[in-house]
Amino acid sequence: MANRLTARRVFLQRGATWATTLGLGLHLGAGAQPATAPNSLRILCTAPGGSIPDIVARRYSEHLGGRYAGGVIVDNRGGAAGRIAVAALKQAAPDGATLLLAQGAVATVYPYLYDKLAYDPITDLKPVSVAAEAVLGLAVGPAVPESVTTLRQFVDWLRANPAQANYGSPGIGTLPHLMGALLAHEAQMSWTHVAYAGGPAALLDLMAGRLTALSLPEGLLRPHLAAGKLRVLATSGATRSSFLPNVASVAEQGFPKLVMREWFAFFMPGGTAQAMVDETSRALQQAAAQPALRASLADIGMLAVAGSANDMRERIAQEQPYWRGVIGATGIRAE
Repeated sequence: MANRLTARRVFLQRGATWATTLGLGLHLGAGAQPATAPNSLRILCTAPGGSIPDIVARRYSEHLGGRYAGGVIVDNRGGAAGRIAVAALKQAAPDGATLLLAQGAVATVYPYLYDKLAYDPITDLKPVSVAAEAVLGLAVGPAVPESVTTLRQFVDWLRANPAQANYGSPGIGTLPHLMGALLAHEAQMSWTHVAYAGGPAALLDLMAGRLTALSLPEGLLRPHLAAGKLRVLATSGATRSSFLPNVASVAEQGFPKLVMREWFAFFMPGGTAQAMVDETSRALQQAAAQPALRASLADIGMLAVAGSANDMRERIAQEQPYWRGVIGATGIRAE
């Protein structure tokens, strides 16, 4: 397990350097559409409007429209931790007119989490490009006393208040869900997971005191933190986040095995020709190199990280053994 965690952190550090390569080898001009580009492009999104995946999908759509495709629409298919959107991609024609914006977990985690999947991650999902990544934040709301300010204090409070030992996530199998399960495993305590169809609904329950804790990409938490409606006890990086420098990381608080990064990526239907996949990948890399897109993602705590289809395949291959180990250690299973 330790070796897998070390390999995971090395890969995350390597992944953060991808942004420096954006723009290299790109040949699409600002107003030039490649000959293979679709007249209209649909981006299936694994989460509802207002969620981090939705925002990432829409930011990219703004830069693809009129450049790579004549028009771009975002089709939100939230629910079932992204599997509804994946099913829609599986049914789509492999003609370059449909993309899926999904959490990397659909390819790295779900093969080990679910006994049966309605799709084959190898044959039904064609990696195109990573889109964005961020660290997670573990937040608490008014259900937790303000005297609880650290992760260890929170664990102690949960043990003393088992009736309130619950946490939310955007869905079963998402990284926020796995972060909570891994915290319970490392701290040798138990709490109840509450799955939501996306982050916004979970945030409302957290801030109303109906939910004790919530793990989400930090960008969704920051506005409510500034407004005093929640508190972030830890972020999931090896070091402190530049977006939340006053919040100690999980590693800094003595939980190094909780170090992880949430990432989102684009996929195409499994039968899509590789030449078309590569053309789309180049268009996405060009979009990610635009200062406006990078700034808009930074506003929600996300780093624009695009690369080739091969880069993405390698990332999936390197992460799968790590998540297989985590799921084996925590005993998480999903129907």
